[in-house]
Amino acid sequence: MKTRHAQASLVGIQHLLAMYAGAIAVPLLIGTGLGLSNEALTYLLSIDILMCGIATLLQVTISRFFGIGLPVMLGCAIQGVGPAILIGQQYGLPAVFGAVIAAGFFLMFFARAFSKIKRLFPPIVTGTVITTIGLTLIPVAIEKMGGGNQNGENFGSFVSLSQAFVTIVLILLVQGFGKGFLRSIAVLIGLVGGTLFAMVTTGISTVPIQQAALFQLPKVFYFGLPTFHVIPIVLMIIIVTVCMVESTGVYFALAELSDKELTTKDLERGYRTEGLAILLGGIVNTFPHTGFSQNVGLVQLSAITSRKPIMIAGGLLVVLGLFPKVGAVAQVIPEPVLGGGMLVMFGMVAVAGLRMLHHIDFSNERNLLTVAISLGFGLGFNMMPTLFAHFPEAIQMFTSNGIVMSSISAVCLNSLFQVKSRKQKSMPIADTSN
Repeated sequence: MKTRHAQASLVGIQHLLAMYAGAIAVPLLIGTGLGLSNEALTYLLSIDILMCGIATLLQVTISRFFGIGLPVMLGCAIQGVGPAILIGQQYGLPAVFGAVIAAGFFLMFFARAFSKIKRLFPPIVTGTVITTIGLTLIPVAIEKMGGGNQNGENFGSFVSLSQAFVTIVLILLVQGFGKGFLRSIAVLIGLVGGTLFAMVTTGISTVPIQQAALFQLPKVFYFGLPTFHVIPIVLMIIIVTVCMVESTGVYFALAELSDKELTTKDLERGYRTEGLAILLGGIVNTFPHTGFSQNVGLVQLSAITSRKPIMIAGGLLVVLGLFPKVGAVAQVIPEPVLGGGMLVMFGMVAVAGLRMLHHIDFSNERNLLTVAISLGFGLGFNMMPTLFAHFPEAIQMFTSNGIVMSSISAVCLNSLFQVKSRKQKSMPIADTSN
């Protein structure tokens, strides 16, 4: 019995390590992107770790209304980074968390109807949106690689770039030549290795760790009362819906590994649980959660489909989240090192979108136009937000956000072309025999 418990604990720790880098990446990128103080960033990191644990425990257990009961790990969705930074820059952090709360409510109350909403987000739409998100974020990574401030005196210095490229090379080496579990933590190894290299070359500051409290409970509305604006809410609902489509793939993959047949009720409970996790996260100021696909690989590699290791991993995340000094450790990562890791992760996000588009029939010009126009809107409008400066402010709120424009364009064009295609197929063929 003790041996089994020890094995479950080790597998649980492995699951924690596999998702840890991805989990802390989201608040770290958003916090640094918005220029938050060390204290505020420490809170974001700690509460993120804690809420990942709570969300996982809610999902892995089964009750009447909540929990899908599969060995699934939940973490903050990387798709939310770009939108959160854009919302924070334009409306402030309270608007970010107001949008997260609204998206959580949306998902909870529309969990049953989500299967219908999901039809609006086939691979051609989700692939286009995720590709746009990844490509939109890459310039942020490049700026971090140079030191974080384009106008700084030492921007793009040899030292900064060497730290960034050492990080990238380490990630590539581990990903290219490592095996199994080692490959699953390639980004984490790259960030640690890059930080050690920076410690030798320029030194690092441990001030955030020293300033962090030893113990801290989550605080309701830490960044102030949430504010609710239409554009941020629409954007966050789009992101959450995309995340749910991705989570659905995780659910079915784990169900197959666990020899379990998922019912509509199971999916409904799973969606509602992620909505609850997102809602709670917004209240204590963290970001949308989704099922982590990297942990599916670990379940497959270990062949252990029991929920016990996941429950242990979730419990450990909750404990770690109560100690801010653990979260503050991530803040000692220098910006060039973080930029190197970001470049890889954002590039992978873009590639994940391209993989979704891989099976799309691009010999069909309608599909080609849908992706081409949506990517053009997403990247072009994001680079030139003043293009619609002479239009009413209500329109500018949409057009200045490339991800929103890409999402709206992809959904509308795909739906329009699908309706037209169905009408053409249903038209009777004229009799030309005479």
